Amino acid sequence: MSAKRYRDVWDPLVPSHQDMNRARVVPDTPQTRAPAYRLAYDDSDFLCREDLRPVRLQLELLKPELMLQERGITSTVVLFGGARIPEPGGIAWAAKNETQKRNLEANARYYDEARAFARLCSEHSLSTGGTEFVVVTGGGPGVMEAGNRGAVDVGAQSIGLNIVLPHEQAPNEYVTPDLCFNFHYFAIRKMHFLMRARVIAVFPGGFGTMDELFESLTLIQTGRMERVPILLFGKDFWANVINLEFLAEQGTISPDDAGLFDSVDTAEEAWGVVKAFYAI
Repeated sequence: MSAKRYRDVWDPLVPSHQDMNRARVVPDTPQTRAPAYRLAYDDSDFLCREDLRPVRLQLELLKPELMLQERGITSTVVLFGGARIPEPGGIAWAAKNETQKRNLEANARYYDEARAFARLCSEHSLSTGGTEFVVVTGGGPGVMEAGNRGAVDVGAQSIGLNIVLPHEQAPNEYVTPDLCFNFHYFAIRKMHFLMRARVIAVFPGGFGTMDELFESLTLIQTGRMERVPILLFGKDFWANVINLEFLAEQGTISPDDAGLFDSVDTAEEAWGVVKAFYAI
């Protein structure tokens, strides 16, 4: 056995994967076939026990973090938005009736705006070394696909944070393959969205998009997260979805809370907000 180095640190111990491979080729006996004999880190039944939930949570936090560190990614631009919004001219596959079909096709313009905004952010990222302002999406279809696609348009890397759902959701083809992660826990996935966020762009979407938007707003409102630009794409859409004036009148939010985000309609308008905020 030869000693190895990990991150330039001397380590003379046997690598874990080497012992894992050795343990898989031991003589076949009643003892070696028993679940108790499996290496703990190579035993999926053990790792999936309810008692191991804290370990699984930690692993989902740690794996993407280490890989992003290794790629040198220091900040991101987050794109939230609906998986059901089609590309212009595409099929509104999620429509359940003619009204939904008509509205989804009308909202397809946000696919183009998401793609254009991701392109602008990625161009800036490349101009500063490619590790700042890296686009990150949920890795799925719709607005998420548009975001990753915009990065590909200019030759930039982008991140996808996918999640296991009852109905199969494969990552879109534009996510940088070795920056494409899969999650079991929504909570840890949302942490990764925000841990490096310099910008949060929110496009029309459903429950998932609302959840991501309001968690981001809550963290900033309560001082648990630094102020970053939150951009709501689609002034008419969000004016109908969120009645901030009513909430302020009821006293459940401060009148100043409306200033936590900017409503925009175009990628250029949104990028102007970002440039002003960071004096780019």
